[in-house]
Amino acid sequence: MKKIITISREFGAGGGEIGKKVAAELGYHYYDKEIILKAARSSNVDVERMMRWDEKVPMNFGFAQSLFDFYNKPLNEKLFEIQRNVIREIGEKGDCVIVGRNANTILKEFDFGLHVFVHASPYWRMQRMKGKMPDATEARISEEIRSIDKARRKYCSYYTNTEFGVADYYDICLCTSTLGIDNCVELICGLARQ
Repeated sequence: MKKIITISREFGAGGGEIGKKVAAELGYHYYDKEIILKAARSSNVDVERMMRWDEKVPMNFGFAQSLFDFYNKPLNEKLFEIQRNVIREIGEKGDCVIVGRNANTILKEFDFGLHVFVHASPYWRMQRMKGKMPDATEARISEEIRSIDKARRKYCSYYTNTEFGVADYYDICLCTSTLGIDNCVELICGLARQ
């Protein structure tokens, strides 16, 4: 039985919804942005400032800043370290579904892990996000999809030296536009129970 499930996802592909359903089906704890809030509480960092840096790369990080001096690192460097520690604590407890935050790489050495990547066709993601952002134009939604995916790629590459969405870094990749949300949930739960 898999005790840790990580879900990386393209924006609008349904990864968060799948994660919640998988967690409910298996009776696991579900973690997403609350990781940030928990990290903030445990480190006395301003939650608003942390949310601004969520899944973002430092704009002007340079070697003038010591890579080994935690207190001189930019806030987003500190945030990643704090999040990594919280994700590892959650992973040690097991029975969890973690969406995003490079959890697949952070927990890759843990036993009983299942690392999933969720993607979908651009058209399917557009149609899905129209329902979630009814006041937004298609151009606005398209820009949101493009910019969030780009930020996630950069974040993944910068902090993990891996490539976002490349099958080598996951146990399974699922296309929600082909399989549908519920079939993806069923497949993940079936694999987790093996």
